Amino acid sequence: MVIPGIPFIKLIPLLGGSALKAAPAVTAVTATVAAAIKTATAIVGVGKLAIIPILIASLAYYNYDLFDPENRPFNMKEVNREYDFIVVGAGSAGAVVASRLSEIGDWKVLLLEAGGHETEISDVPILSLYLHKSKLDWKYRTQPQKTACQAMKENRCCWTRGKVLGGSSVLNTMLYVRGNKRDFDLWHALGNPGWSYEEVLPYFRKSEDQRNPYLARNKRQHATGGLMQVQDVPYLTPLGVSFLQAGEEMGYDIVDVNGEQQTGFAFFQFTMRRGTRCSSSKAFLRPVRNRKNLHVALFAHVTRVIMDAENKRALGVEFIRDGKKHEVYATREVILSAGAIGSPHLLMLSGIGPRENLEQVGIPVVHDLPGVGQNLQDHIAVGGLVFRVDQPISVIMNRLVNLNSAIRYAVTEDGPLTSSIGLEAVGFINTKYANQTDDWPDIEFMLTSASTPSDGGDQIKKAHGLKDEFYDYMFSEINNQDVFGVFPMMLRPKSRGFIRLQSKNPLRYPLLYHNYLTHPDDVGVLREGVKAAIAFGETQAMKRFGARFHSKQVPNCKHLPEFTDEYWDCAIRQYTMTIYHMSGTAKMGQRSDPYAVVDHKLRVHGVKGLRVIDASIMPRITSGNINAPVIMIGEKGADLVKELWLPKSYYSRRGKRERDPQENVTSTDSSLTNVTSSDS
Repeated sequence: MVIPGIPFIKLIPLLGGSALKAAPAVTAVTATVAAAIKTATAIVGVGKLAIIPILIASLAYYNYDLFDPENRPFNMKEVNREYDFIVVGAGSAGAVVASRLSEIGDWKVLLLEAGGHETEISDVPILSLYLHKSKLDWKYRTQPQKTACQAMKENRCCWTRGKVLGGSSVLNTMLYVRGNKRDFDLWHALGNPGWSYEEVLPYFRKSEDQRNPYLARNKRQHATGGLMQVQDVPYLTPLGVSFLQAGEEMGYDIVDVNGEQQTGFAFFQFTMRRGTRCSSSKAFLRPVRNRKNLHVALFAHVTRVIMDAENKRALGVEFIRDGKKHEVYATREVILSAGAIGSPHLLMLSGIGPRENLEQVGIPVVHDLPGVGQNLQDHIAVGGLVFRVDQPISVIMNRLVNLNSAIRYAVTEDGPLTSSIGLEAVGFINTKYANQTDDWPDIEFMLTSASTPSDGGDQIKKAHGLKDEFYDYMFSEINNQDVFGVFPMMLRPKSRGFIRLQSKNPLRYPLLYHNYLTHPDDVGVLREGVKAAIAFGETQAMKRFGARFHSKQVPNCKHLPEFTDEYWDCAIRQYTMTIYHMSGTAKMGQRSDPYAVVDHKLRVHGVKGLRVIDASIMPRITSGNINAPVIMIGEKGADLVKELWLPKSYYSRRGKRERDPQENVTSTDSSLTNVTSSDS
């Protein structure tokens, strides 16, 4: 809703209060509003959502101190030539690592991020899909494959990744799901000591600030006072409670899915604070922005790790900023936290990876490591399982995103704008392929009070990369109508994709092969998940709203009888939704595993002074949304670095440094200093 002819600053008195603030404050607010509107329109585009200028004006007026850009981490314009640690990537793991390492006042830490700051728009939960394909997104797309994503343009899946301080925690739907206990016990069993559930649980608690008092009473599973706030969504539709009741009808318990038992249904929990997104940047970097030993450099695109090829040691990194090439050196370690695409890409650009691919593109091989870029895993769900309802109770964008909801959001920090695109409840269920007696579900239901057509074909279609003809045929007749969605997500895929270099040019994206549904077991599990979703819509809890499946045969599958296994096997390959959980491409494992990239302390096999700390290191993907496990990996990874470099007597004799057993030389050894500080 736009009021023509009225400058946005003149809208501020209309947004509440009897008078403007004092003149200096008005000037400051004016500047903030103007800057924010300019940034927002640059990111999401002019005309994308008419309420954006009024929303920003509301936020600036009511929360001026809260949204003062000065609260953001400082962007270091000129970096030093040398640091103790260089962290590449300020995402869900990298922000944690940099924050925790800089707790040691003697250590100089540099955090390099290719993107810029978060914006007021990225803070608003309901607008998360408007960030997809924006300037905050790397905009990766997979190579065309026939096994999945046939409803997407050029048969290519869209892999959104955050190019911003906070990484993908700025673009995701903020779901806080730790995974299953057995995920981490399996990591341990695969030869990774220290990664069992009991050993990683303290790191989940370390970062958590649980705001649900009922859950917080369970001190074994949860904690309060951590840097990452976790809370229930402030806004629920009447469908939310019915989702849980439908789960009970299907024979499942209402549980804390991040507690003792995962199988069952619950309301989703979110990484939110006061109704807004709580990204890893907001949680871990903003509170420490005044630390003198932590430098954050934005718009710094790292292009390779500088290597001592003879000794196979990481010396520093090369990065591009403002069109110029820069080099910076690390006296202790380089830490890659660039994500499951960025980290293996950087390893290969640096000569660490499969020899054949490196030589093919003309990169000198420093260390032949076949597992780099392999073992790619992702969670996928089936889109388009839409259920129509008879009552006006669902999340429809043009009904709920308006002037009133913008003011309510700014003033009371609740209302429909706090909805994470309608995500309200979660169910972890068993298909016929799962052992019913184990707490080891194989499908996650993401239950939403909205679905693909809930914005009238505007942004959801674009974010998912759907072909116009597919969307029009399947959904145009129910645009902006009341619906709910069930998205069955396969928890433990057996299919494995991979990443390859297409060029030694660091600015060219790597080739991404998802290989979704190439393993027959994945087809069976996902098909059964779809059938369970249809059954969910038939429960009495949902029928009281007049729920009925929007049954329309998928275009490429019309030759098959509807609702048969053969039909569903075809349908799941059409609107195949990534849940953006790419992982496993720098697998953690023992050196005897030919495809392991890092050891259990996250050090790159065969290379000194180099670690990977992010989703890449997962040997097997966790059973659930992965943002919480990646934050845990950041917490534990930072402790592993401290464990190496801090002597046991550190707190009594602060400042004394321990030798690195990998190379038998201290970081202050003159020979190492000469190497790392010399010009390349």
